Amino acid sequence: MTLRLTLVSIALFLGLAPVTDQAAADSHRSLTIGITQFPATMNPMIESMLAKSYILAMVFRPVVTYDQRWKLVCMLCVRLPSVKNGDAEVVELPGGKKGMRITWQIREGVRWGDGAPVTVKDVQFAWKIGRHPKSGVANREPYVRTVAIERVDDRTFVQVIDKVRFDYQLLVPDPMPAHMEEKAFREPAEYKHRTLYDRDFAHPGLYNGPYRVANIVSGSHVELVRNQNWWGREPYFNRIIVRAIGNSAALEANLQAGGIDYAAGELGLTPRQALGLKARTRDKYTFIFKAGLIYEHADFNLDNPILKDRRVRRAMAYGLDRKQMSQALFRNLQPVADTAVSPLDPYAEKDVRRYPYDPRKAAALLDAAGWKLGDDGWRRDAKGNRLTLSLMTTADNRTRSLVSEIMQAYWRRIGIDVRLKLQPPRIFFGRTVTRRIYPGLAMYAWISAPGSTPRSSLHSSMVPNPANGWGGQNYPGFRNKEVDGLIESIETELIPAKRRVLWKRLQQIYADELPVLPLYFRANAYVIPRWLKGIRPTGHLAPSTLWIEEWHAVDDQAKAN
Repeated sequence: MTLRLTLVSIALFLGLAPVTDQAAADSHRSLTIGITQFPATMNPMIESMLAKSYILAMVFRPVVTYDQRWKLVCMLCVRLPSVKNGDAEVVELPGGKKGMRITWQIREGVRWGDGAPVTVKDVQFAWKIGRHPKSGVANREPYVRTVAIERVDDRTFVQVIDKVRFDYQLLVPDPMPAHMEEKAFREPAEYKHRTLYDRDFAHPGLYNGPYRVANIVSGSHVELVRNQNWWGREPYFNRIIVRAIGNSAALEANLQAGGIDYAAGELGLTPRQALGLKARTRDKYTFIFKAGLIYEHADFNLDNPILKDRRVRRAMAYGLDRKQMSQALFRNLQPVADTAVSPLDPYAEKDVRRYPYDPRKAAALLDAAGWKLGDDGWRRDAKGNRLTLSLMTTADNRTRSLVSEIMQAYWRRIGIDVRLKLQPPRIFFGRTVTRRIYPGLAMYAWISAPGSTPRSSLHSSMVPNPANGWGGQNYPGFRNKEVDGLIESIETELIPAKRRVLWKRLQQIYADELPVLPLYFRANAYVIPRWLKGIRPTGHLAPSTLWIEEWHAVDDQAKAN
């Protein structure tokens, strides 16, 4: 009896849901996943938060994606268009410019959860949303580049883009349910506040994946059930609960106590936690450490007068021993970053400026910038103002909290007063970063697709502001004409060898100008219970949940125990 009371007390302390008789009966066909963030919105086009992408991948399918082998594949389309198969061609557009016409066909039988077919009208509607300057779409580039969506029949359309681009297959708009969302988009500037994905999230007509959203308890969990009009392989689980657990320490406790079945690899335990768990419970889980295109960094707010000075930014880079941080915290599983391009990317460049730990060089740069070291150990300008900056990040991740404290300590050694501020991810990503209201630095990660160009995060036209509905993802406010031109050239250069030269120059400017402080490339830790099979990490932008229908329990009894 004492043991039973102790276990119940632990469960209540951890916030675990009580197990009802019905829940126990259904346990072999339900799955509870823990993640460390809760999405700010469920709309596929608004904001770019990983927690949303992770959940949406189970309820919403894109036209194309990169698979686990980093190969581009169809999900909603019949086949990938190419110049070779005749579905893509270079054409002359009005005004003498060259563009492309790309023919796409939607798979037969694809439906929304309410039974309505997914048609060309849905693609045209998504294009309409994405093109509007006040819609608040995070990445408008594919929609702006598309100048027409020509309907051939309900399932076939021709996409016309305004340039000849090497990545033309990635510019196709993913369909949005026009029959559901058209009314909400009547006033585009208000769309993000009126979308049914937030106001009527349980309506089946919003989803076209193997599952649909049945319930959302804000800040707590999202419940998914099978989509009865799903057109693909039948999923194994009847119900999936995605629980948001405030920090990775609580997530680990819930995993071991049985409050969740699985901690998402993309938003779960840190490598440091996983290594510790592996040493203690080696036989209970399968451990995968997946390196990939996940770039942990700190954005400088370049509108801050202090951070406008490149010497200060460089000093802050030289003042950090990032190599020692990686060794101590991650056992070298996460390599130090020199630019935003991962060493795993084919265009990664080694011939760039590097910032090894050099406090003397950092001090010299600060002196040259007019920030002199005082008797109290702090840097001050000629007017006596202390060199004080803020570093903001998410409050959900124990490793990020630890890294920010280490960074603060290193910068203290060179006389920079850095104040830490942690925010819930919904606020941090939903407003602080996207509206550029962090005054100093903002630490988070970008996750990219193989070979993707950084237009949205580096092009000067992508700085969020009220005029563009806070669209774009150039949160530092970086403006560089040569970089703009390089991005344009990379996108339109069809010869890989020439594209590599452009990529090299882009990375050199990035490392020289340092609009962002590179930290490291993350390796996600997948700690998978041995009874759960079918999870295949990707290491890039597409989450493993895009293939949720492949997940299954290998032994129902083993899970029930």
